[in-house]
Amino acid sequence: MATFLYRLGRWAFRRRRYVGLLWVAVLGVVAFGALNASDPPDDSSSMPGIEAQKAFDLINERFPGTEADGADARIVFVAPEGQQVTSAANRSAIDALVTEAAGGPQVADVVSPFDGRGVSKDATTAYATVTYDVKADDLTDASKQALEAAIEEARDSGLTVEAGGSALETEAASGMGEVIGVALAAVVLVITFGSLAAAGLPLLTALLGVGVSMASIIALGSVLGLSSTTGELAMMLGLAVGIDYSLFVVSRYREERAKGHGPHEATGLAVGTAGSAVVFAGLTVVIALAGLSVIGVPMLTQMGLGAAGAVLTGVLIALTVVPALLGCWPNAVLARQVRKGGGRVGKAGGRVRVGRGQIRTGRADGSVDGTESLGTRWARFVLRRPVPVLIASVVGLGALAVPAMDLRMGMPGDEAKSTATTERRAYDALADGFGPGFNGPLTVVVDAEGADDPKAAVSEISGRLAGTKGVVSVSPARFNKGQDTAVLSVTPSTAPADERTKDLVHTIREERPATESAAGATFEVTGTTALNIDVAQKLQDALVPYLAVVVGLAFLLLMLVFRSLLVPLKAALGYLLSVLASLGAIVMVFQQGHGAGLLGVEQTGPIMSMMPIMLVGIVFGLAMDYEVFLVSRMREAYVHGERPGEAVVTGFRHSARVVTAAALIMMAVFAGFMTGGESMVKMVGFGLASAVLFDAFVIRMAFVPAVLALLGRAAWWLPRPLDRLLPRVDVEGEALAHRAAALPAPAPASTPTQASSDGDQQDPVRV
Repeated sequence: MATFLYRLGRWAFRRRRYVGLLWVAVLGVVAFGALNASDPPDDSSSMPGIEAQKAFDLINERFPGTEADGADARIVFVAPEGQQVTSAANRSAIDALVTEAAGGPQVADVVSPFDGRGVSKDATTAYATVTYDVKADDLTDASKQALEAAIEEARDSGLTVEAGGSALETEAASGMGEVIGVALAAVVLVITFGSLAAAGLPLLTALLGVGVSMASIIALGSVLGLSSTTGELAMMLGLAVGIDYSLFVVSRYREERAKGHGPHEATGLAVGTAGSAVVFAGLTVVIALAGLSVIGVPMLTQMGLGAAGAVLTGVLIALTVVPALLGCWPNAVLARQVRKGGGRVGKAGGRVRVGRGQIRTGRADGSVDGTESLGTRWARFVLRRPVPVLIASVVGLGALAVPAMDLRMGMPGDEAKSTATTERRAYDALADGFGPGFNGPLTVVVDAEGADDPKAAVSEISGRLAGTKGVVSVSPARFNKGQDTAVLSVTPSTAPADERTKDLVHTIREERPATESAAGATFEVTGTTALNIDVAQKLQDALVPYLAVVVGLAFLLLMLVFRSLLVPLKAALGYLLSVLASLGAIVMVFQQGHGAGLLGVEQTGPIMSMMPIMLVGIVFGLAMDYEVFLVSRMREAYVHGERPGEAVVTGFRHSARVVTAAALIMMAVFAGFMTGGESMVKMVGFGLASAVLFDAFVIRMAFVPAVLALLGRAAWWLPRPLDRLLPRVDVEGEALAHRAAALPAPAPASTPTQASSDGDQQDPVRV
C-alpha cells in the first residue's frame, strides 16, 4: 500500500498539469450534468415495514385521487379579546375565507369551522381545514398565494389568523453554517501552519471535492432517485473530511522537507505514509455511512451513500490533487521562517545554506531549539500517570453519558419551531382552544371490505376507540366511494410528543384483536403522531444490529491496519464512550433544556428519531479517522524499533498538533450548522461537534495513550496464525524506510534551480 501510494504521489507531482486538467474536466462534466438534470424526486418519507406506512398505503389505494400525505393547511382563527368567533362579523370573515380558499387551484376540499367540530367550547377559537390533491412539494406558487391572500383578508377584519400544516410551511433560515465553518477552519489552518498557502491548499481541495460530490448528486438525482436532502450530509462531511485529509498530507510533506528531502521525494513519502492513513481512515467512514443502508429506511440509505461518495471523493483528491498542487508550489506551504531563505529544508536543526539566504528549521525530534512541543510534554505526563488519566477520562465521559438513559425519541413538530413562525402560533392557539392532543390526532383506517355491514363495523370500532382511556373524541367516519373503507380521526388528551400519547397508541393496538373480533373488520393506526412513534421504534430496534455490522467491519479493518487485537478493541471502547457522552449532551440540552437558550432552542422535546443512529454511524467514522492518524504514527515508530512508551511519545510529537487542528476544523464545520433556524439542524450540528470534542480531546489525547501505556508491548500483540493469515498493507511505510536507508543522504543544493521532474531525490527548487 505505502509503496503504491508513494509512486502515485510522485506521479501526481511530476504530472501535476495533467492531474489538474483531469479534475477540472471531471468537475466540468458533473457540473454540466447537474445543470441539465431534471428535478430530483420528493424527499422519500416512505418507511417500509411499519404499521403507519401500511395504513398510508391503504388510504392511497382505497381513496384514489387523493394522497394520504397530501398538502394541507389548518387555518386557525382567534377572536379579539371579549369577542367570539361565532359573532356575525367574525363568522362573515371566516365564511369569506372558506369560500375564497375553496376556489383556489389544486384544492381538494375545504371544511368550514361551522360545518363540524371546528369551534372551541368557549367559542374564542376556530379552525378551517384546507386539503390539496397534491403533496406539499408539488404545490404551485399560485396555490400558495391564493391561500395567503385569503388569510390576509381575514386578518384585516380584526381576527388573529395563523396557518399550520404543510401547505404554507415556513422554511427555516439556513444560517451561515458553511461560511462560518470554512472561515473558522481557515483561521485554525493559518495558526497551525503559519502559512496562508498551507492553509489555503486544504480549503481549496475540500471545496473542489464538495463541488464534485454535490454536482454528482444533483446530476444523478433523478436517475438514482436521490432526494434533495441527500446532499446535506454529503456537504457537511465532505467539507470536514476533505480539509482533514489534505491537512494530514500537507503536514507530512512539511515534516519530510524538514528531514532534508526535496519536494519530489517529500511528496512521494507524504502520500505513501499519511496517504495510507487517509485511505484506511476514509474506508472506516465509508463503512459507517454505507452501513446506514442495513436499517431499511430509504432516506437514511440515500444520505449515507451520498455522504460515502463525498468521502471517497475527498480521499482521491487528497491522494492526487494535493501532491499536484505541491508540485506547482513546493515551497509555498512551508512556514514563513523556513521560506524566507528559499530552498530545501535541512535535515537537522540549525541553519542550512540553500540558494540565497538562511533558513531555520526544527530539530530531528520535532522540536525547535530543543524545546519539547506541548504534545510531547502531554504524552510524557500521561505515561507517568496512566491510571489517574484513564480513570478521569472514563468517569468524566461516563457522567456526561448518564442523561442518555432518559432518551426519548420522536420527531419534533411545530411545537419545536420559533414563536416567530405562524405554524408555532397556530399550534399554541389550537392547544389553548381545543386541548394539547388536538395538534396530533391519530388517523385510524378501517378496512371493512369483508364485513357484512361495513357501517355497523365502523361504528363499533369508533365506539370502542371513543371509550379508550386517553381519547377525547372520535370524528365521524369518512367512507370511500366503495363504502368498504373508512377513516376516523382520534383526538388524544395529551400532546403529540407526550409519552402518554405513545402509551395510548400502544394501548389501542394491544386491544385491537378484541375490537376487530367484535366488529368483524380490521383497522390500522397511522397519522403523523403514530408514524413518528413507529419510526422511532424501528430505528431503535435497528441500532444494535447496525452497531454490530459497523463495529465488526471496522474492527477487522483496524486489525489489518495495526496488526493487533487490543488496539482495535481499545478504539471501539473509546468510541462507545464518546458517542454515549455526546448523546447524553444532546439529551441535556434539547430534551431537558439545560443551556438550550444559549443555542436559541425555544422549545425542548424528544430527540429526533434519526439522531442516535446518525450519530452512531457518522461519529464512528470520524473517531476512527483520529485513531488511524494518531496510532499509525505510534505503530510506525514501534515497527522501526522504538520501545512502546517511546512510540507513544513519538506519535504525539508528530501527530498531536495536527489531530488537534483537524478536530478543531471539524468542530468548526459542524458548529457552523448550529446557526440555522431549524431545531433539528441545530441538534445535528451540536451532536456532531460535541462528539468530535469528546473523541479527539478526551479519548484520543487521554484514554488512548493511558491504555497503551498500561498495555505496553501487549498492545501490538497478534496471534501468529492471524499474523500469517492477514495480508500486509504496510501502512507504517516500512518499505519506504528501507528504500530511504538504501539511498545516499541528501546533500544541500548550491544553486536555486527549478524543481526537477525526473524523480531525483534532491529536487532543488527555484524560489
